[in-house]
Amino acid sequence: MEENYKILITDDEPDILSLLEKALKLEGFNNVIKALNGADAVSLCKTENPDAVILDIMMPGMDGYEVCRKIREFSIAPILFLSSKNDEVDKILGLAVGGDDYVTKPFSPKEVVYRIKAQLRRVSYGKAIASEPIRVGKLVIDPDKCEVSIDGRSIGLTAREYEMLKTMAENKGRVLSRERLYETVWGEAGFGCDNTVMVHIRHLREKIESDPNDPKYIITLKGLGYKVVDPDER
Repeated sequence: MEENYKILITDDEPDILSLLEKALKLEGFNNVIKALNGADAVSLCKTENPDAVILDIMMPGMDGYEVCRKIREFSIAPILFLSSKNDEVDKILGLAVGGDDYVTKPFSPKEVVYRIKAQLRRVSYGKAIASEPIRVGKLVIDPDKCEVSIDGRSIGLTAREYEMLKTMAENKGRVLSRERLYETVWGEAGFGCDNTVMVHIRHLREKIESDPNDPKYIITLKGLGYKVVDPDER
């Protein structure tokens, strides 16, 4: 199955590109494309439409954060950041601009590959169980195409934002704790997940709410969690 996936690696260090390419191919990912800078990465994403992206943050010129922002204008492919920094602020920023996972240098190539596998499994699972579009007011989530629109306008979401919104919409009107959202979307224990979930909720509101400071779709229940509601039914 892995040979059908196309993976883009972007890093300004050729040795790291070669190391990751070798690790990916050892695990069956034979369709690997590489970029040495951010501009090439954005261009390749547009022309090659990769299934997942491994992206270095610290690059000359256009850094990984800016590359991620540009990719998110047209793609929801999972993005895994590589960084020499191990600061929580940098991790949160990576998630805030649209990243889905984060690995700190020096890293284990096998860990990077298995994290990419985990991201692809979530995307594939979401497609496999796809059914009729989920409608909440003017918000429409199409599981078959992994697309979201509101009032007929297409909304560009990251893979994690999409999964989070779909999870809440499938449980319309029910309060989901931050821990449950994290465990469902990330597939990991939700201990200490508050900042990560809050960042994703904030960015979802910025994309789907007419006024993110007065949300109508994604409602916070202080101390309990979040729920998606139909504004016309409130």
